[in-house]
Order: sequence, then structure tokens, then C-alpha cells
Amino acid sequence: PKRIRTAFSPSQLLQLEDAFGKNHYVVGQERKDLAAALNLTETQVKVWFQNRRTKHKRVQSGDE
Repeated sequence: PKRIRTAFSPSQLLQLEDAFGKNHYVVGQERKDLAAALNLTETQVKVWFQNRRTKHKRVQSGDE
């Protein structure tokens, strides 16, 4: 069975982008706190950061 894609709300995205602006890596208690504040799982936050770092790298290299 295929996993359902998470649809982040605009306010969740705003907070995630803000956290990414401060630090490109979020681990441990910081990830737990962020997940709880956004009503997401730690895994959803972890994967969002992984994908965002990939996008950041792509944009930095001028491939977008």
C-alpha cells in the first residue's frame, strides 16, 4: 500500500522554512519540539528537512 502524501498547511510551511533559515539540520529535542508545535510526526519533519536541503543544494548550484 502506498503512503499518503503529507499536505503541509501554509502556517506549517512558514514555521518549517523559518526553522530551516536558522539551521539546515534539526535533530533531537529540537525536532521533537518542532513536530509537536506543528502537529506533525518527527519523521515528517525529518523528511521535510531532507527534501528542503536537497532543494537548497539544487538552487545553489543553479539547476532550477
